[in-house]
Amino acid sequence: MTVSPERSGRRGNASPGTPPALDLQRISKAFDSKPALIDACFCLEWGEVHAIVGENGAGKSTLMNVAAGVYAADSGEQTIDGEGKSPRSPMEATAAGIGMVHQHFRLVERFTVAENVLLSMDRKSPIRSLAQASLAVSAKARDVGLPVDPDKLVANLSTAERQRVEIVRVLLLGARILVLDEPTAVLTDEESKTLLSFVQRLARQGHAVVLITHKFREVAGFCDRITIMRHGRTVLAGASVTDLEEGTVAKLMVGEALAVSERPASTAGALTLSVKNLAAKSDRHGQGLEALCFDLHAGEVLGVAGVGGNGQEELVACLAGLVRVDDGTIELDGCNIVAASPRKRRQAGLRVIPADRFATGLIRELSIADNLSLTRIVDGASGGRLLLDRKRMRQAAEAAIEDFDIRGASPDRTTALLSGGNAQKVLLARELDGGMKVLVAHSPSRGLDMKATQFVRNAIRRAVEADAACLLISEDLQEILSLSHRVAVMNRGTIVGCRPSGAVTPEWIGALLAGHD
Repeated sequence: MTVSPERSGRRGNASPGTPPALDLQRISKAFDSKPALIDACFCLEWGEVHAIVGENGAGKSTLMNVAAGVYAADSGEQTIDGEGKSPRSPMEATAAGIGMVHQHFRLVERFTVAENVLLSMDRKSPIRSLAQASLAVSAKARDVGLPVDPDKLVANLSTAERQRVEIVRVLLLGARILVLDEPTAVLTDEESKTLLSFVQRLARQGHAVVLITHKFREVAGFCDRITIMRHGRTVLAGASVTDLEEGTVAKLMVGEALAVSERPASTAGALTLSVKNLAAKSDRHGQGLEALCFDLHAGEVLGVAGVGGNGQEELVACLAGLVRVDDGTIELDGCNIVAASPRKRRQAGLRVIPADRFATGLIRELSIADNLSLTRIVDGASGGRLLLDRKRMRQAAEAAIEDFDIRGASPDRTTALLSGGNAQKVLLARELDGGMKVLVAHSPSRGLDMKATQFVRNAIRRAVEADAACLLISEDLQEILSLSHRVAVMNRGTIVGCRPSGAVTPEWIGALLAGHD
C-alpha cells in the first residue's frame, strides 16, 4: 500500500498555494552496492509536525540525511521551500534552512555550550566572539522556551540538556526546518513530553518539524501527519494521523507477524553471580552504590527496574570492571572478581550489553568485521596480536551477519552506517558467544523498533534457556516483565526490594521508588 503525498491531503498552518517546506521524490541511495533507499518520497508542509516511522534499517534516517546534506542521493529530486536544492554538505543544508539533530549528539564535551555554538558558525555569521555566542544562546533559549546555560561544560550536561543545546544551536544557525532523529530514545517520559510539546509549539509558530520515531504514542499525541517506510521504500506517504490505528501502522512498518518473545522456561540452576554489599562512590554525573546485594542463578533472568539515574549505570560499570569498587564482593562461579580486569572477567564468562551501544560497546569508525573481532584478538581467534587474519575475520563476520539477520550489512561496511537495530545485532553477535555464563544487559532494546526489540528479547531468552544467567536492567517495565523470573527495584544506589515476577504490581514498585517499604 502506497499513498502519494498529493492524495494524502495537507496539514499544518501553510496557506493554500504555499510550496512545501521540503519535498523529496524518487530518492535512491546505496551503500556498498546494497540499496538503502529505493524511490523513496517524503513531503513536509510548513506549520506541521510530520512523523517518519519504520523499523530499524527502513531508511528513515538515511532519507533525512540525504535531505540534510550528510549523504548525496544516487538519484531523485529535492526541493526546499519550492526551490530545487540538493545540499552537498550539512553546511549547505544549514544555509538552506534545514537543521538536523542526530540521535548521537555532535558536541565537543570539553567545550562549553557557547564554545560549541561558536564553533558551528561560519565566516558570515554576526556571532564572532564567545561573548556574542553566550548572549545569542541565552536569547534564543529564552525565546523558544528551552532552558540552556551557555557557560556550562557539555561534559557536565544531562542527555536532555545536550539535546536542548543541539536544538538551540541549529535554530541559531537559521533552521526553519527541524529534523529530530529518535529524539526521545534516551529521555524519560517527562523529558519526552516536554520536548514534544516544544516541537508542537515550534511548528505552530511557522516552522516545519520532522520527527523520526518508532513510538506510535508520540505520533498519535504530537504529530499531524505520518509517513511509513519499509526496506528503503515509502509504503505510506503523508497520511493524517487521525485516520490511522496503531495496528495498521505496525503492520505497514513490519509487513509480517512479529515473533513474540516469551519469558524463558523457569529452570533456575546453580548460583552463578553473587553481589554482596557493593559500594562505589558517585561520580559527577550520577548516583553511587551503597550496600547493594543480589544473587543470580543459571537459567534465570533477574530484572532490575527503576527510574534512571539511581545507580544503574554505576552498577553496570562495576560489574564490567570499568570503575573502582570501594567495598563489597562480586563472585562469579564462587570466585571473587572484584579486583579482576575487564579481560579477566570476560574470560570468566561475563558479557555486557551497555545502554549506549556506541559509547562503550562498538567503535563507529571500524568495520563490522573489526568490531566483531575486538574481543577475540587476545585469544588468537582473529590471528596474532601483531598480524590479524583478515580472511578469518571476514568469514566470522559473514556468519554473524547471516545468523543475526544484520540487514544491509557486509563485513567491510563501517558500523556507523548501520541503523540502531542492526548495530545492536552486531553487539549481540559478539557478546552472545559460547563462553558466556552471565549476561548483563542494560536497556537492550532502547531506541529500537518493534521488530528489532523482539529480536533482542528472543536472543536473550534463547541464551537463558541454554543455561546462561541474565541481569536485565531497564526503565521499560514491560521489557522487565516480559523476560524476568524475578524483579528487583533499584532506588538511590541499592536494591530496595525483590519479588517473583508474578507478584509484581505497579503499587509495589511505586512504593519502593517513593522510598517506602
